[in-house]
Amino acid sequence: MIRLLTTRAPRPSNISAVHQKINSFVCSSLCGFSAQAANQTQQNPSSINRPSSHFDSYMYGALLQRCLQNDDPISAMGLHCKILKRGNCLDLFATNILLNVYVKAELLSEAEILFDEMPERNTVSFVTLVQGYAQCLQFFEAVGLFTRLHREGHELNPFVFTSILKVLVSMECAELGWNLHACIYKLGHESNAFIGTALIDAYSVCGCVDFAREVFDGIRCKDMVTWTGMVACYAENHFFQEALEAFSQMRLVGFKPNNFTFAGVFKACIGLEALDIAKGVHGCVLKTRYEYDLYVGVALLELYTKCGDIGNVQQIFEEIPKTDVIPWSFMISRFAQSDQSEKAVNLFCRMRQSFVVPNQYTFASALQACATLGDLDLGKQMHSLVLKVRLDADVFVSNALMDVYAKCGRIEDSLELFEKSLNRNDVSWNTMIVGYVNCGDAEKALSLFLEMLENRAQATEVTYSGVLCASAGLTALELGTQIHSLTFKTNYAENTVVHNALIDMYSKCGRIRDARLVFDMMNERDEVSWNTMISGYSMHGLGMEALKIFQMMQDRGHKPNTLTFVGVLSACSNSGLLDEGQAYFSSMLQEYGIEPCIEHYSCMVRLLGRSGHLHKALKLIEEIPFKPSVMVWRALLGACVIHKNVELGRMSAQRILEMEPEDDATHVLLSNMYATARRWDNVTAIRQSMKKKGMKKEPGLSWIENQGSVHYFSAGDTLHPDMKVINGILEWLNVRTRRAGFVPDCNAVLLDVDTKEKERLLWVHSERLALAFALFRTSSGSQIRIIKNLRICVDCHAAMKLISKIVQRDIIIRDMNRFHDFHDGICSCGDYW
Repeated sequence: MIRLLTTRAPRPSNISAVHQKINSFVCSSLCGFSAQAANQTQQNPSSINRPSSHFDSYMYGALLQRCLQNDDPISAMGLHCKILKRGNCLDLFATNILLNVYVKAELLSEAEILFDEMPERNTVSFVTLVQGYAQCLQFFEAVGLFTRLHREGHELNPFVFTSILKVLVSMECAELGWNLHACIYKLGHESNAFIGTALIDAYSVCGCVDFAREVFDGIRCKDMVTWTGMVACYAENHFFQEALEAFSQMRLVGFKPNNFTFAGVFKACIGLEALDIAKGVHGCVLKTRYEYDLYVGVALLELYTKCGDIGNVQQIFEEIPKTDVIPWSFMISRFAQSDQSEKAVNLFCRMRQSFVVPNQYTFASALQACATLGDLDLGKQMHSLVLKVRLDADVFVSNALMDVYAKCGRIEDSLELFEKSLNRNDVSWNTMIVGYVNCGDAEKALSLFLEMLENRAQATEVTYSGVLCASAGLTALELGTQIHSLTFKTNYAENTVVHNALIDMYSKCGRIRDARLVFDMMNERDEVSWNTMISGYSMHGLGMEALKIFQMMQDRGHKPNTLTFVGVLSACSNSGLLDEGQAYFSSMLQEYGIEPCIEHYSCMVRLLGRSGHLHKALKLIEEIPFKPSVMVWRALLGACVIHKNVELGRMSAQRILEMEPEDDATHVLLSNMYATARRWDNVTAIRQSMKKKGMKKEPGLSWIENQGSVHYFSAGDTLHPDMKVINGILEWLNVRTRRAGFVPDCNAVLLDVDTKEKERLLWVHSERLALAFALFRTSSGSQIRIIKNLRICVDCHAAMKLISKIVQRDIIIRDMNRFHDFHDGICSCGDYW
């Protein structure tokens, strides 16, 4: 009746067959049950046949009864052999006992053979085998046997109805209890407490609380189990106040609650967040000595976990019996889900030392903790244990193992488990898609998504969030918009997680207006929504817009967190908002109680450095209460390169190389700084050092998406098939820009060559090649979007501004730091980047 901490069997795929059987046999046949059968039931209410007068039958019946009581199927089978040798002298009463022995021992094949060979059967015979089928999860066979019981004209007593109702609940077809209820009512059993409790349970599973209450009110002699069923029905269906009222009425009429009653009441208290009431009920538990009961103990663990009372949780866990896997699984799960992974792993080890065998839920939670910790060795050990207990085929366990290997950088092992899995679900697909996104293989993630759709697997908000993140990583706008369209065909078009991913995708694909449109259309926003929008504006250099969103966030009652201030300070840094950035940095600890972390200090160093306050930036680094990271020193080095402070830049580079000697980006920045200062000997020395160490400068690459294909260009590229047309357009652009007064900035070429060669090299930069390609391959007037892996140079930036005015096209370039939106001769960055 009370289904706490248990699992139902998976819903059968051919569930329509069950509906057909129940509707045809139960609805039509049982509702047409003859008055003659009803009279027979009233005249002979007993469901147990009396034994015959034969002495052997008496004797063997008594011996079989003892085997049943002692749970000794081996002796029963021995007796069965002797009985068969003597010519099968058992009567119906003794045969039913033997049948029950086989059922209890889960020897279902022997039970079926015995049942089929019985010369006569009664209701007890059928009910016993129905219960055996249910026990072995063979629900279709149980339903079939029930219909056969009726066809053969056997008595439909309370045991029959309660058994078949339990079968329907177990196979998640409780809604078919309607048909049985009609038959129960016709036979006059509606007031029977035994049947009524089973009906309440069935209606509870269906969510039909009102019907369950009607059944409850119609029971004449309610017992403690009936009251408990009603309390559980209310609690399971979130009628928490009604559950507490039913509990009070139960106490008033004199019934003492049992362990299941308390479990339901605690669930109601959790739903109402009624901690004071829950503590009162806890006192009642202590008085009735139920605190050591498994169900009550786990309910108390759930209660105090929700309340955040970790002290009580640990005390209750230590006090309750721990011979069962359930309390262990509960605690390991809660630790794993509350970012206390080390505690979860330690508790799992303690559980193993207590000789408690983990189940699939224990492994899933423990593996989740391993994945969070990134502990590959421990994950492998658990994988071995999973194989030993033969739980590797369980979908929950296999999904958790995939997650461990993916988060530990072993995505190939995750894929191997995925391909071997025979019962994948949406979590399996999502784990692999998100795993590939996190390891930077967005193309494989999108390929898996297409395969998932082909396999007709149901995509969820996690799926759409993952593939939108992959589209953002590839800046694949066309694919991202197609996925956006796909969400409208599902129930996830208004989902907050999906909306957050859409904001991120449109922001990273250069469509900040579309990102803001999605943001404005959201019915509900969480912290991620606000943070993503702030970061989007920051990425596009729209610092004031980012600060407006931050103010709006606070006005709407949302509390900023660590990531919020990373976005805010980054926006100030990208827009040169020095005073605002310093004010927000100071307010973090004073007004919001947020301790600045390394990302915040990096933003501030970049802001101060870019604004020309290099020594203030250095002083801030020296004041950091922990060891500065490479990120901080790299921010200072970048500012030194821009402001040509060679000495401070050299010192910054030295600090970086002390931590990461093989960092090629630092060598390149240092070389560029020396080249800007015309210190060519230093440039040569750095390049020779890089060559000696086997390091290479990352080549400048730009790419553009057109009609589902991505075209890549490198500086000075001559291999593209449209190179002749591209060179022609570049020559035309060179002429037009010079006529408009453009003068190349040869300082952007950090090579010791003559001016004419420098001018030639500037016009074959990768972003200009991509622009020329876009001008003849894309439709006139459409937006041009170019992605670049390095920072755009000052000459290309100036040229792009002028070209956007000449060709009357919007040009969006995303470099390694931010977006530049060129429109009619103006860039969104305000020439500050």
